Parts: sequence; structure tokens; C-alpha cells
Amino acid sequence: MADIETTPSSHFDKSKLKLSSGLANIATGWIEFPKNINIVGQQENTPASGMAAFGLGVLQGGWYTINRMGCGVFDLLTFMIPTNPSVDPAFVWDDFSRESKFMGY
Repeated sequence: MADIETTPSSHFDKSKLKLSSGLANIATGWIEFPKNINIVGQQENTPASGMAAFGLGVLQGGWYTINRMGCGVFDLLTFMIPTNPSVDPAFVWDDFSRESKFMGY
């Protein structure tokens, strides 16, 4: 028999990941501020430097914080539907040097 990816344990694992990432993203979404300040400051093609890069990082971090926390609420409300979390990486501290991607838009 072929292995089927949607076994009951994988449904449970996906729901558990979605629930835990939803709770964590609501509680720690604010970490997008320092993460984005760091990312903007390290980009070579950014015309801003110094305080301008800091300001741009704060603006981007604010927008990403709102998105991450919103995705956390969405994942928390829909955790019983076994899909992947709606933000990549699932937790803000995973891959701290990469911009977050928000699924669905």
C-alpha cells in the first residue's frame, strides 16, 4: 500500500503546529520590530542607511507585527482545520535573517 500523507497523526500534528504557532504569533508578534530593523540594516540595495534604515525597519516591523498577530488569530481560530500555518516561518524566531511571508495575500 502506498503511504498516504493525510494520516490521522499528520492531521493531529498539523493542527497542533497551527495552534501552537497561532498562540506564539499572538504573544511574540512584536519581535518583528527588531527582526525587520536588522533585515533592513543588512540589505545592501537599500538607499537608506543609519537612522533612515532604522526608521524604515520600524515601519516595516510594525506592518509585519500586525500581519503576524493577525495570522496568529486566524490560525488560532482555524487550528482544527489541518493546514499549514498562515505565516512562513511559523514562528518569528525561526530564520531570524529572512523576511516573513504571509500566506493568502
